[in-house]
Amino acid sequence: MSESRPPICDYEGSDYQEKFWEHGSREYEDQVEAIALKRLLPGKGARLLEVGAGAGRNTSRYQGFQQIVLLDYSRTQIELAQQRLGESERYVYVVGDVYRLPFAPEVFDAATMIRTLHHLVEPQNALSQIRPTLVPGSTFILEYANKRNLKAIARWVLRRQDWNPFAPGAVEFTELNFNFHPRVVYQWLTQAGFSPGRKLTVSHFRINLLKRWVPLNVLVALDSMMQRTGDWIQLTPSVFQFSSIDGETGNVRAGSIWRCPECGSLELHKTAAGLSCKGCRRIWPVQNGIHDFKNPV
Repeated sequence: MSESRPPICDYEGSDYQEKFWEHGSREYEDQVEAIALKRLLPGKGARLLEVGAGAGRNTSRYQGFQQIVLLDYSRTQIELAQQRLGESERYVYVVGDVYRLPFAPEVFDAATMIRTLHHLVEPQNALSQIRPTLVPGSTFILEYANKRNLKAIARWVLRRQDWNPFAPGAVEFTELNFNFHPRVVYQWLTQAGFSPGRKLTVSHFRINLLKRWVPLNVLVALDSMMQRTGDWIQLTPSVFQFSSIDGETGNVRAGSIWRCPECGSLELHKTAAGLSCKGCRRIWPVQNGIHDFKNPV
């Protein structure tokens, strides 16, 4: 598994959580995303995978799950999540690559991927990695940045942007930040083995002037009502897509949840230094309660 890897958007050492979410006037976006998650996720489950967990902004919203596995490419972001949530058997902190997931087949009965797909050069690759980790009957909640939004359409009509929001191809509006067409995302999900279902359109009022002058609770209430139009039309900058895994609902795999991202072996054994792979002899370190699947020793 030494194939070349696509470029990664790395938040290592970033103050993104503090600057963007805590002091960036993003209360509206945060609250409407919480509503969408509550509507789409099942109320309870055994084990949930949070892909692109960052500093754990959404993790506390998965209260119905017995265990939550937080995955992010950045160790510093996972450390922030650990500081926020604490050390507990309920939370498993993992530093790893979504293109080379370190998880065994069928060890989760739910997964989320919020504000992550838009950073991926190869989104189909990532989705194909997530699918095998889920048991039949599972839920997958994907949020993505929608290129066919009203602002982009207006700018295109007024000839203030070159790219066509109705064209299927992704648009990279800044380095490693992509907007996708809803129809294409739907196709990627079906090709990866998911069964896409309900859509919610989110952040209908992501306009600075509105956020400054209209009370937060009013904007959130209006957005909450309009989210339900997502099955008919998607014109917002953010779309939440529900998908399921066909088949009779099963139980998550018993025993170890790990798979070596280098050789694919399921035989990883605990040692003093971390998880030792029987297949390739690499040791994936566990330090301060964080599993590191990027830097073997």
